Amino acid sequence: MKFGQMFTQYLQGEKLSSFHLHNFSHVDYKKLKKLLKNCRHQCPDDVNNHFQQDRQNNQLSDACRYQSCQRCDRLFFSEIMKEASDIAGCLSSRVRHIVHLHCTNGIQKCLLYLFQCFKDEQQALGQEGRMLIGYVVMNAIALKKILKKYDKVHKSVSGMNFKSKLQAEHLEISQSPWLIELLAFYLNFNESNDMNDYKLQMPFSCDLTVKDSEPVLRLVLPGYANLQYNLTCPICLNTVFHPSALSCGHIFCKSCACSAGSVLIFEGVKSASPKMKCPVCREDGVYGNAVSMSELDLLLKRRFREQWKERLAEENVEVTKQTKEYWELQTRYFSGI
Repeated sequence: MKFGQMFTQYLQGEKLSSFHLHNFSHVDYKKLKKLLKNCRHQCPDDVNNHFQQDRQNNQLSDACRYQSCQRCDRLFFSEIMKEASDIAGCLSSRVRHIVHLHCTNGIQKCLLYLFQCFKDEQQALGQEGRMLIGYVVMNAIALKKILKKYDKVHKSVSGMNFKSKLQAEHLEISQSPWLIELLAFYLNFNESNDMNDYKLQMPFSCDLTVKDSEPVLRLVLPGYANLQYNLTCPICLNTVFHPSALSCGHIFCKSCACSAGSVLIFEGVKSASPKMKCPVCREDGVYGNAVSMSELDLLLKRRFREQWKERLAEENVEVTKQTKEYWELQTRYFSGI
């Protein structure tokens, strides 16, 4: 079955779903494909003649190979940018909601358990998590295929370059920290619940493995790609502990991110100055919207219990030391010593 038909069936299935994912934004694959199909008829005749002549001679000049279409540049890419932005927003809002319900503590957790006596909310939460992974998978494939088709039609690399632009704008959902949180939620949930009765339109498998002594979270999409996310902190070179993702997408240990942002651990990553830059990509302003990845932290805690306990003890010692030094400085400041 061609992907266009598969994607149409997926969207039709979502409309019949009991969840609200059918209200989410999607890549308008059919519309974009139709735009590309009609594109050549609306390009300048001299460009089309140039394409045909070089094609017959089996020789494509550099100018032709990197030819872009003004009509597509104006309509095609602007539409994809809007859709990608909406999809990223939908993903982050729903995953944030799921993680909050799953990882909540204290009185809120007691209230949720009381509510579950009347309604199986946990089961619905797990099913929505699986549906969200399908949402990411199908839209990521649709985006990749339509950009590849753009390059094929125009004999260009504009589609490939635009995908790089989406990554730079943090709109590439397959690289989103929220997808990593979603996958961690899926693994955490399945360890204590049986979700085998629920099937996605797009089959996938997800696991946490150790590759070359480094932990890797993998999402295997048959016929598409194997996405791998390295869970090693770029600063301390250990498995991320109490992981935090900066808005640029790079993930660090909380303590490492605080140190790089020149703030104390108990102050938190978000308290860093807007001028502070990511230690990896050097982008500034990435600390204010940092994401505390509680599902990933829970997954690592369960899978690497002994190492996690050791790291927790080390961090507690460092927090105690920093807190003591902080209040000593405050005391000296106010006492004028």
